[in-house]
Amino acid sequence: MTDTTKHKRRPRYRGTHPRHFAEKYKEHAPERYGDDVARVLARGQTPAGSHRPIMSDEILTVLRPKPGDLAVDCTLGHGGHATRLLSAIRPGGQLIAFDVDPIESQKTEAQLHELGFGDSCVVHRKNFAGLARLLPEPADVILADLGISSMQLDNPERGFTFKHDGPLDMRMNPLRGRPASALLATLDAHALSTVLRENADTPNADRLAEGILARPPSTTMQLAEAVHRSGGDEDAVRLVFQALRIEINDEFGALDALLRDLPLCMKPGARVAILTFHSGEDRRVKKAFQSGEREKIYSAIAHDIIRAGPDEIRDNPRSRSAKLRWAQRA
Repeated sequence: MTDTTKHKRRPRYRGTHPRHFAEKYKEHAPERYGDDVARVLARGQTPAGSHRPIMSDEILTVLRPKPGDLAVDCTLGHGGHATRLLSAIRPGGQLIAFDVDPIESQKTEAQLHELGFGDSCVVHRKNFAGLARLLPEPADVILADLGISSMQLDNPERGFTFKHDGPLDMRMNPLRGRPASALLATLDAHALSTVLRENADTPNADRLAEGILARPPSTTMQLAEAVHRSGGDEDAVRLVFQALRIEINDEFGALDALLRDLPLCMKPGARVAILTFHSGEDRRVKKAFQSGEREKIYSAIAHDIIRAGPDEIRDNPRSRSAKLRWAQRA
């Protein structure tokens, strides 16, 4: 029997190495190029289009998942934490996962099915702010990793990064809402400076806002260049991107809703762990857990943050800013 399947050649690129995200065929099919991916990992880098879960061991230690548990992953992402949780709650357990990003969550759901977890996992392509409405019963274990995934950062078409030029989008769900470029077109300097201060504690917010709106940007590089023209350094660029991303996706509103509803979503003795990546998130989690402990909603909380160890920071520099807090339902 003759195989009539035509071989499809990969797209060609200029030069000896692919430069653009779409051309990096090895990172898009890591299962076929294990040696190449291993070399990238050995250099302490994350291969383009992939994600390395942060503080997985520490998260499992504080959550204590066991077979038969009902677990929740509020931010499915690439499925690194979900895979660890699923392995811990089997047999008999179930994972309910949330992810507002329809592009990445679809890929991850398919990957979980390929790993044999399909019967144990339900994926909702929704924001975790709706957890209380969608959870069938209180859970034993809840995890929320609030960091943006490496796949979103690496893809310039998503507009989250200033390393490569792309449309100034920044939407977690690109099918809903308005991109960052459209938001900037509606703001005056006072409103933008308020966003920069409240969402990222951005220094010199007034000056940066005026410089950005002098020529409203439509691409990521245009925004970065506007910050530099206004006297901002690389840290200022990072904070501006962070502030706009939070505003576009209402990240603080979603986190506040989650923290408010958490006690309703947890069985007595259940545990929750939340991984944050900047002070605005961590302040909210810290205050909510402290208030819950005072009101005897939580019987125990993390009074000190847990950080990634030196080995993990060396192997995965993106873990450097991570802060882990946990609480146990009374």
